[in-house]
Amino acid sequence: MQIPESLGRLSNMTALDLSHNNFIGEIPLSMQNLSKLIILRLDENMLNGEIPTWLFNITTLQTLFIGGNRNKLTWNSKVANIVPRCSLQHISMRSCSISGQVPEWISSQKNMILLDLGQNNIEGGFPDFLVSGYKYLETIILSENNLQEFIPPSLFENVKLRFLELSQNNFSGELPENIGNAKMLLQLILSENQFSGQIPTSISRIETLTLLDLSRNKFSSDGCIPSFEGNSNLLFLDLSHNNLSGNIPTNFPKGIKFVNLGKNIFSGILPWNLTKFVNLTVFDVHENNITGNLHTTLPQIPSLKFLILRNNSLQGYIPSNISNLVSLQTLDLSLNNLTEIIPREIGNLPGMINLTLNKYITTSSPVSHSIIISNFVNLMPWNLIVRWKESYQGLSNQNLGIYCLLDLSHNGLYGEIPPSLGNLKSLKLLNISHNKISGHIPVTVGDLENIESLDLSHNEISGSIPQSLVKLQQLESLDVSDNMLTGKIPRGPQMDTMTGFENNTGLCGIQIHVTCLEDIMPLKGGDEQDDEEQSWFSWEGAFVGLPVGFFSSFLIMGYFLDFLRLFKIW
Repeated sequence: MQIPESLGRLSNMTALDLSHNNFIGEIPLSMQNLSKLIILRLDENMLNGEIPTWLFNITTLQTLFIGGNRNKLTWNSKVANIVPRCSLQHISMRSCSISGQVPEWISSQKNMILLDLGQNNIEGGFPDFLVSGYKYLETIILSENNLQEFIPPSLFENVKLRFLELSQNNFSGELPENIGNAKMLLQLILSENQFSGQIPTSISRIETLTLLDLSRNKFSSDGCIPSFEGNSNLLFLDLSHNNLSGNIPTNFPKGIKFVNLGKNIFSGILPWNLTKFVNLTVFDVHENNITGNLHTTLPQIPSLKFLILRNNSLQGYIPSNISNLVSLQTLDLSLNNLTEIIPREIGNLPGMINLTLNKYITTSSPVSHSIIISNFVNLMPWNLIVRWKESYQGLSNQNLGIYCLLDLSHNGLYGEIPPSLGNLKSLKLLNISHNKISGHIPVTVGDLENIESLDLSHNEISGSIPQSLVKLQQLESLDVSDNMLTGKIPRGPQMDTMTGFENNTGLCGIQIHVTCLEDIMPLKGGDEQDDEEQSWFSWEGAFVGLPVGFFSSFLIMGYFLDFLRLFKIW
């Protein structure tokens, strides 16, 4: 439905929040009659048309949130000489098709506290007017634009600055050395740019920092990164996809919850003192050059929920004390050099048996006014990459709580699949492909009631596919190709849609269009039975008909002889 025109009659209204609905159409002209309006939120709807400039004539207006991912509202960048009659404190025009430079009228809003122009097509360098002259400015969000060049050092002289989000642009150069002067910063997100050089040591002086995301840049190091041990508020640190080298750092605060160091050039063994991070929830060091034996270096952290060690050079075996990781719900050990058997204790991981759905980490909102912003924008990025079904995907932090994955693929594991894996009823993905696993598929695999992707391919598994797999109602992807399986593929609503059965010469079934011998034999058996029945009836007829015929013939012959005798006498 459209926003009712009748709203314009509510002339005494001071706050109007219609955000996160499904309103369509244009912003009604009658709303310009709301002469006492202070807060207007129309973001995250399905509105369209141009953003009317008369909005800026509402002299009392202080907060304007408009646009959003679903809205199709557009800002006419050719409009010039707008002189707002209001003094806006909170401006959000996310995804409003703003192109070229930042609209000039915004520079006149000297009382700004928050500016969000993310997901537009803004070009040029960092806006000069945001560098100084705004004594109240706390939040700047310019992510997903086409901004470039460098960040001016004077930006970090703003002692009020609390939230800075510049991700997914083309900023380059080194970060200013005075970045540590922004002592009130809570969240700093500069991911997916072209920043280079070393991470300034002064950044560790920002004691208020709770979230730091410098991922997907070109930062390097001389074997060490700034020490954050004194930053007791730091909860989230993402330095992934850079060129950082040296040993895995552990100079973080003990209370940190999220550490992502994946896809760098770190080397050496997993540090023994990772256990000091008693609240660590996510630890990701995928695609580095981590060596050593897993069974001697596996971090024993009860709070750990996501452990991503994919694509390193780990050796040894999976230790039986893996079950001590009582919160673990995602374990990725793929693409390493692990050997020996999969321990049966892996089936005792409580976090994979009974998953408790919780957000693993929460962040404070960038604005304090309660009516303005509950859930205005989630500044927590997602960079947790896992192999989900057929490709590597990023998992949103908002949905991490629903994922339960176990990936042991591309190693040298051998022996049989432990039946205890069937205990992990919360698993959505199980991948043990590209190993040397032998034996049969345990019947208990059919107990994985939430499994969506099951990959046992490229092993040496023999025997038949257990009928219990028919129970897997959530199954979307099954791959048992390149094994030594035999027998009939089980039939069922999900199993009939599966395709990953190649290179198992002994398999048959409707899924691969190969008729099973057992489906042919009953027909032959039926023909033989019919022949036997016909033969039985034939012999029975013979045995019954022979004496009857003989007796009948005898009577007829006797009658005929008597008839001739009488004829002679006559």
